Amino acid sequence: MTTVRLPLFPLNSVLFPGLVLPLNIFEERYRAMMRDLLKTPEDEPRRFAVVAIRDGHEVATTSPGMPDQTAVLRRGPSAGFGDDPVKAFHEVGCVADAATIRERADGSFEVLATGTTRVRLVSVDTSGAYLTAELEELPEEPGEEAGALAEGVLRAFRQYQKRLAGARERSLATGADLPDEPAVVSYLVAAAVMLDVPARQRLLQAPDTASRLREELTLLRAETAIIRHLPSLPASELTRGPTSLN
Repeated sequence: MTTVRLPLFPLNSVLFPGLVLPLNIFEERYRAMMRDLLKTPEDEPRRFAVVAIRDGHEVATTSPGMPDQTAVLRRGPSAGFGDDPVKAFHEVGCVADAATIRERADGSFEVLATGTTRVRLVSVDTSGAYLTAELEELPEEPGEEAGALAEGVLRAFRQYQKRLAGARERSLATGADLPDEPAVVSYLVAAAVMLDVPARQRLLQAPDTASRLREELTLLRAETAIIRHLPSLPASELTRGPTSLN
């Protein structure tokens, strides 16, 4: 098993290979991470791993909460993730390559990264200024009939988009090119469809592209059928927009 050690960035969301991740960094542990990444030579990738939080808090508590005003605050790299951070995170995450790391005057950072490779969490080190992890890189196997499944998913996704646009009383932008490479299709659809974190996590950790596409086909058909019978949709953008201050 080949492993790599990288800084670890837990989020209340799932990052997929090929997808862009904007971050607003203000916590000191993640500021320290970005300062170290900036030391990486410009011709080398500035990599860190993103994992979805299973049980914990993305932003560490800064004051005692109600009703217990005497609560002892946890500080340090693992604050918000309990005594054993490994248990607080989903097992499969994604490596992010930070193309842009811009420090602001107040010491916070504006970061723009892109997901690259899936990884499996092996262990977490809490001894430094921020979490680091030993990670096993996961190959993307195509599986059986991935090409045909990708075509079916794209058709279902276009139908889903049309239904969604109609339910929101909007016009659907036309002429947008969609990819045809099965793995790229599977990750694009996983990120674009309105799903909760557990559903997205299941898609990320699918054993191969074909398995991911099969699950997406089922999800798209189900979601399209639901939209067809709804007179209107809730304001889902309120929950789908960026919520992380980190």
